[in-house]
Amino acid sequence: MSPTSETGHAGRRLVIVESPAKAKTIKGYLGPGYVVEASVGHIRDLPSGAAEVPEKYTGEVRRLGVDVEHDFQPIYVVNADKKAQVRKLKELLAESDELFLATDEDREGEAIAWHLQEVLKPKVPVHRMVFHEITKEAIRAAVANPRQLNKLMVDAQETRRILDRLYGYEVSPVLWKKVMRGLSAGRVQSVATRLVVERERERIAFRSAEYWDLTGTFNTGRTGDASDPSALNARLSAVDGRRIAQGRDFGPDGQLKSDQVLHLDEANAHALAAALQNASFAVRSVESKPYRRSPYAPFRTTTLQQEASRKLGFGAKSTMQVAQKLYENGFITYMRTDSTTLSATAVSAARAQVTQLYGASYLPDKPRTYAGKVKNAQEAHEAIRPSGDRFRTPAETGLTGDQFRLYELIWKRTVASQMKDAVGNSVTVKIAGTSSDGRDAEFSASGKTITFHGFMKAYVEGADDPNAELDDRERRLPQVAEGDALTAEEITVDGHATKPPARYTEASLVKELEEREIGRPSTYASIIGTILDRGYVFKKGTALVPSFLSFAVVNLLETHFGRLVDYDFTARMEDDLDRIARGEAQSVPWLKRFYFGAADGPEGVTDAATAAAAAGNGDGDHLGGLKELVTDLGAIDAREISSFPIGDGIMLRVGRYGPYVERGEKDAEGHQRADVPEDMAPDELTVEYAEELLAKPSGDFELGVDPQSGHQIVARDGRYGPYVTEVLPDGTPKTGKSAVKPRTASLFKSMSLDTVTLADALKLMSLPRVVGTDAEGVEITAQNGRYGPYLKKGTDSRSLTAEEQLFDITLEEALAIYAQPKQRGRAAAKPPLKELGTDPVSGSPVVVKDGRFGAYVTDGETNATLRTGDSVEEITPERGYELLAEKRAKGPAKKKTAKKAPAKKTTAKKAPAKKTTAAKKTAAKKTTTAAKKTAAKKSSASSGTKTDE
Repeated sequence: MSPTSETGHAGRRLVIVESPAKAKTIKGYLGPGYVVEASVGHIRDLPSGAAEVPEKYTGEVRRLGVDVEHDFQPIYVVNADKKAQVRKLKELLAESDELFLATDEDREGEAIAWHLQEVLKPKVPVHRMVFHEITKEAIRAAVANPRQLNKLMVDAQETRRILDRLYGYEVSPVLWKKVMRGLSAGRVQSVATRLVVERERERIAFRSAEYWDLTGTFNTGRTGDASDPSALNARLSAVDGRRIAQGRDFGPDGQLKSDQVLHLDEANAHALAAALQNASFAVRSVESKPYRRSPYAPFRTTTLQQEASRKLGFGAKSTMQVAQKLYENGFITYMRTDSTTLSATAVSAARAQVTQLYGASYLPDKPRTYAGKVKNAQEAHEAIRPSGDRFRTPAETGLTGDQFRLYELIWKRTVASQMKDAVGNSVTVKIAGTSSDGRDAEFSASGKTITFHGFMKAYVEGADDPNAELDDRERRLPQVAEGDALTAEEITVDGHATKPPARYTEASLVKELEEREIGRPSTYASIIGTILDRGYVFKKGTALVPSFLSFAVVNLLETHFGRLVDYDFTARMEDDLDRIARGEAQSVPWLKRFYFGAADGPEGVTDAATAAAAAGNGDGDHLGGLKELVTDLGAIDAREISSFPIGDGIMLRVGRYGPYVERGEKDAEGHQRADVPEDMAPDELTVEYAEELLAKPSGDFELGVDPQSGHQIVARDGRYGPYVTEVLPDGTPKTGKSAVKPRTASLFKSMSLDTVTLADALKLMSLPRVVGTDAEGVEITAQNGRYGPYLKKGTDSRSLTAEEQLFDITLEEALAIYAQPKQRGRAAAKPPLKELGTDPVSGSPVVVKDGRFGAYVTDGETNATLRTGDSVEEITPERGYELLAEKRAKGPAKKKTAKKAPAKKTTAKKAPAKKTTAAKKTAAKKTTTAAKKTAAKKSSASSGTKTDE
């Protein structure tokens, strides 16, 4: 199709895609006559706060951004950081004869296209341009064959967006009030958290059981080789016809689930082994049957995330980020898909490579097809595969690093999907012998040989269990026949203990969510990222471990919002949303029922939806809605939902600043309390460990009196480690302008509470120490920080190698250090203005730093500027944590390199100092907020994740 308008003259076409990287690639394929520009994700959305809502809206609309009283009309606003981009798009559109909306071909992409059309209000022909791979052929075909916007897809995305907004904005504040500020709830993230917590509950309730069995090494008496070994190992399977108990026969309580099996303890196992030492053995039976394994289906989003986790160690988010880059640069097809279907072009390309690389003997007579296994699978995409009508081998791509590794995985899986089955034989041999006390002992061994590897030549799927045997593993047994005599070379006794259920990994959690039909493949990476970022879950290796905080959150949701975290109800909601997407149900009646509740099913909602709500509520006459659930908060006992019995009168409590164990009531005689390490896995907190925590020294260790001040000096064990402080006299003002702060200092790492002396304490509290001044009169001080001792001169800091240097370094030595070039890295980092402790959510140290626009608190991931009224000197750890929690609640933000503004002319009249400072702070806050919002939006658009549920 040539770039010519309907009037016959050469026209200009504006193509709008989502990301700048995609725009650059597509521009190269379209050439002259086309202008390709990025929207950089969504250009408008629901307002992130009341300040963004137009003044004409009041009440609940300003809080929610949705007019729940008028058919749930969403209030859309152009994001502040996107206004400049919208102006640019409008200018480009004014110079164009046609508009092509080329956003992703899924619900989110369709919605972005609709928002662009609504905001730009084009007066030229508008086309919806769709493609699932970025190749020259695919892009040109998409331009030549556009379609119209799919309003059903737009409605479906809008309904999900409104639903998630209502859920998050109504339930999250309950968590703030009853558990901790800054927490969040979400339609799928809360259910995902519950899954991880329930698995940990199973581990806590689990009681290990011990069981024993025997392994025999039996020799055929022949000389063997690799194809026919002379010996085989077989495990005891039955005694007198009664099967030997294995791990699967025990329940989580450590008891046998059935009395039909024989449980061998250590003594009985050893006795049986001794009784079989001189027994004669023979082959009782040989069962052989054909083995056949078909190839795995091509990747869809979730299976790609699972395999990348197993084989490459990628998290779900990392997988999608790398896949996004591969897609935008034209290496793979669209990476958010439920489909396992390959186009005819792709099948031909894969079959051609099978013949080329492995030979015609590995190519089946007919192309393989794969039926979709995902319920309500949506979006007309192919499976994830290499792009083009001829697949590039990994070596031909020129890729490196993670992109090469992920492309290779996708390429291998795609090619293997069009190869022949693997075939072979599986054999089970049973060996019998009679013990000296007359018992019939039966041993069993299984083997597998692969006579034709088929698709396994190209690809073998991994497993979540690192101990699992992969499909291509062969186990060869000797060639034996029924009745053959065997010699027992050795019979060993093996002890085993049952293991608790394995924690979820990112891969297995994605698999579990998909099997329960909760959420969508496009959002799983975002969901897992959210529960990690919120501190609900942390990682130990690849395992997802729930925090104690998540136990309190899930307990509250289960107790007071049970329907919202019910697995079946959440899955049925997904079905309802898919019905809306297909036009089988109406959005507004469904939202009314969800939010307000109803005595009878509203028109337009299916019977299944009504039944789902009734089942979740347990009340057939009145189905309570979300609004009703969050109205009565008086029934929620904050202390009760955050308290969990450990045993022996010990309670675990999740406090505002972290978990702790407690015995007895506060202020009562014998009351004990101790903090619990933030990184402790809940199943590790046993009664014994809790007793150890409570037994640790607590309270004040009196060191003596400061001869200068007359104040008592004590040592204490605080949440953030041991420290020394002075005890101020009664009546000393603690707040206000006349407040007096006690001198406090952390112990060096080489010190401990039971060895620190008064002299040590006074030296510590003398810091920072003035070393002297340089030639320009700038003061140099020696200070102790979280990362060790350092010197500070103005804004220039230099690390010291030893703690003792703080007290004895001379001015000459300090000047010599500053005379050396400043080293890069952590040693050159600007020291914090103040250390506040460990953040209860992220578990990272929180410090106050001096930034370009003033002081701010940070835990290394989240930054929050100090507000009016906050000061570096008076800010408390609690206030710091609160600022960070509020910032997290607004969503993640990343730094953005802003364009340099043109220099302003200097005015002759200088403003008063105070006004200048205030103006700078105001401007700084606006600039920082805008930059962070822009960066967050760009990050979302390019990270490969979609709407956070």
